[in-house]
Amino acid sequence: MTTKTAATDESTAADQKRFSLLTRDDLYLFNQGRHFRLYEKLGAHVVRDDARIGAYFAVWAPNAEAVSVIGSFNDWDRSRNFLLPREQSGIWEGFLPGVGPGTVYKYHIASRHEGFKVDKADPLAQCTEMPPRSASVVWDSAHDWKDGEWMASRRERNSLRAPMSIYELHLGSWMKKAGTPYSLSYREVAEPLTRHLQETGFTHVQLLPIMEHPLYGSWGYQSTAYFAPTRRFGDPQDLMYLIDRLHQAGIGVILDWVPSHFPKDEHGLNYFDGTHLYEHADPKVGVHREWDTLVFNYGRDEVRSFLISSALYWLDRYHVDGLRVDAVASMLYLDYSRTSGEWIPNKFGGNENLEAIDFLRQFNEAVYLNYPDVQTMAEESTAWPAVSRPTYVGGLGFGLKWDMGWMHDTLNYMSRDPIYRTYHHNQLTFRGLYIFSENFVMPLSHDEVVHGKGSLIGKMPGDDWQKFANLRLLFGYMYAQPGKKLLFMGGEIGQWYEWDHDGQVDWELLRFPMHGSLKQWISDLNRVYRREPGLHVRDCQHDGFEWIDADDSQQCVLSFMRHGESPDDAILIVGNYTPVPRLNYRVGVTRSGYWSEILNSDARIYGGSGMGNGGGVVADSIAWHGKPFSLNITLPPLSILFLKAP
Repeated sequence: MTTKTAATDESTAADQKRFSLLTRDDLYLFNQGRHFRLYEKLGAHVVRDDARIGAYFAVWAPNAEAVSVIGSFNDWDRSRNFLLPREQSGIWEGFLPGVGPGTVYKYHIASRHEGFKVDKADPLAQCTEMPPRSASVVWDSAHDWKDGEWMASRRERNSLRAPMSIYELHLGSWMKKAGTPYSLSYREVAEPLTRHLQETGFTHVQLLPIMEHPLYGSWGYQSTAYFAPTRRFGDPQDLMYLIDRLHQAGIGVILDWVPSHFPKDEHGLNYFDGTHLYEHADPKVGVHREWDTLVFNYGRDEVRSFLISSALYWLDRYHVDGLRVDAVASMLYLDYSRTSGEWIPNKFGGNENLEAIDFLRQFNEAVYLNYPDVQTMAEESTAWPAVSRPTYVGGLGFGLKWDMGWMHDTLNYMSRDPIYRTYHHNQLTFRGLYIFSENFVMPLSHDEVVHGKGSLIGKMPGDDWQKFANLRLLFGYMYAQPGKKLLFMGGEIGQWYEWDHDGQVDWELLRFPMHGSLKQWISDLNRVYRREPGLHVRDCQHDGFEWIDADDSQQCVLSFMRHGESPDDAILIVGNYTPVPRLNYRVGVTRSGYWSEILNSDARIYGGSGMGNGGGVVADSIAWHGKPFSLNITLPPLSILFLKAP
């Protein structure tokens, strides 16, 4: 093996020792599953000394017989630039002089097993070629950040007590270049996106996965590069520029991150060194039936080091403010999307994936230890307990969890003709049974406006006026409930068509008054949500919410109170889920005086009928709903009112 893998004159053993970035501690931590900065050690790194420039390469391939670097610098010759094994770590490394930023490369791996040979992209590459080309690119990811003010204050902005309204975005289909089918680049989208978010008042933007992925139609959820942004929209510094610009405008950035599965493309992680290195060998554990993708082997120490290093990489080098972890349920259950006989129980005979549970806890502990001012969010669709509770009390350690139950129940209710809503009132109130069991994000996400599900406004019943009124009511109800908010692009203007990843948001609709009025409603909801402590400070606390009347199913009216730190923060919310106005509707309150009507979804400025309470109501000394005072209010049709305590 020594003769076969010996370096050429261009990469000698002396160079390996001289330029190696790996220490004994690095090797130990990596093999123990506790090295979380692999991007500083593995992959391709430009190095310089007094005499020359070159690149240091390091890749984990423990079952390789030989590994060589091939690329544009050596005419893709597999027999020239061999790497050398580093002790018993499974890592191959070497220095190639003359190789600098922009060099395209892959690893040619000759396996010990079955004569297997393959060309692989670098798992730790920080830049890639433009798809469909699949090679890695040597890159220097330095950036002159100008977001110091944001970074200094983001602990407060990302706190569970802070207002957090998230605009979910697919970069490729948000906006096209005028008159072309081409998406805006990272740099080109920076100004219009920042302007739109400032106009609408969202606090954060969440990008669907921007890690490189071969299939555009996967929306990024089938990643092959866990340390490189897709080149479809520019290079790494272009993405850094976008994030920097958003931060300077006071807008946080959350990335979708996918440690749950990866695709089978030959150049990717699949069967990397002639063995199932990153994935499980047994398809009963290692293959996702639903997506025909591969499952990471969370029990392998080096795989955990790889994945957690990926998470910290985006927080470190790209200054992102949070990670939303996709498909957590598929990680937690061994029988996820499998029938009897298609899965293997754990050592206790259960369906829980114990290795994945340990990984998720280790991931969250590493994130919050190193970046306590960010948030992790779980897309977890089952009733798994304590997803957003600390690991030291038995939780998974996430900061927040998507409330998928609320999303499905509420959309099901709102899609019904109002004449039938009286029989399904519990779909609105059921959330009250578990509302503080987790720290929730309330999502109206991309998953609800694709694959024939239609747009949000398309789900609403009635004529066009009623559809808009229902949608305003839905949005108002989301902002009134405890929990952080998330809305997918296009919903804020009432886009009629469901999302098409090859298209763009139908911005032309803003020429029509009703669509512009809906955008104004979202803007004002965000403004009031951010301004009023009662609507966000206790989003995750039991004392932040109080039912007034959860049982008026006959009239389809729901009323509750939101509370902040001070009695003056109290906000009364009353929703009428029928097109019938409710006159002289009495609601109990705790305080006398004038209750200001700070939001009314039926106001003419939002496209409503203009019915309301003239700006506010004086409380009567009439006990109601167990409260010493009450308000006699007018409830417009298909509307929601926000009234602030005196």
